Amino acid sequence: MRTETHGATPVLISLSAFGASEVRRHGQLWFSELSLVAGADGVEVRSELLTDPERELPAIALAVQAAGKSAVYSSAEGLWNVAGALDLQALERAFAATQALGSTRLKMSIGGFGAGSHASLDTLQQRLSASAIELLIENDQTPQAGTLGALQQFFDATDAQGISLGMTFDIGNWHWTGECPLQAAAALATRVRYVHCKGVQRLPKTWVAVPLAESCAPWRAVLRALSNDVPWAIEYPLQGDDLLAVTRQEIAKLRQVAASMVHSHFSTANTK
Repeated sequence: MRTETHGATPVLISLSAFGASEVRRHGQLWFSELSLVAGADGVEVRSELLTDPERELPAIALAVQAAGKSAVYSSAEGLWNVAGALDLQALERAFAATQALGSTRLKMSIGGFGAGSHASLDTLQQRLSASAIELLIENDQTPQAGTLGALQQFFDATDAQGISLGMTFDIGNWHWTGECPLQAAAALATRVRYVHCKGVQRLPKTWVAVPLAESCAPWRAVLRALSNDVPWAIEYPLQGDDLLAVTRQEIAKLRQVAASMVHSHFSTANTK
């Protein structure tokens, strides 16, 4: 994944941060261009928010390439269906979209992977080995694909198969599945290649995503537990009358957080 950085940590924008209805109304190209003007190192394009993929993906690819930035493709489809069968059609759709985006990085969840899914890992291995696309597994908000136990079982199985897979670590999603993000970070940090930055607050019946500064979770501690030399993506709501200014401000805040962690790590290392 090609990135132009402002420090050790590239900062991307997950385009869902602008709100599903607004993104569908204006299109992901419009928000990609806004994100790049605001100073983002790249964008994450969301499959569920595409209205005309054949037109949108190449247009976004051109905008990203012209800016010298990078893109990630996020597929909302799981790798395995609810019956535990490998969904090769979903994977092929995701590969084709990633290529149309001019990207080499694809994010998916494991979906319905379970004990009966292990036999299909050979097929997955063959398909991945024939592609230059890097597949990153994300912890989603479901018990089947968003709990530490489910993900550890999956990664143990892929390791045994000889499949080396990295991870997209969403620091907020663990709350939806009742998991501890710090425990997950400690267990999975070495696999993390991409981080979704998302604050959370608890409403009476559910969790909601909020800016990091408004989060009730220990997000700084979670980020410290992860490598700060992988890309971070803003995936909390970006809203305001001057959306460009808001986006620029939030990118700057996240870069300040990353820089402070690099400085803290350097200072700690020098005192040892």
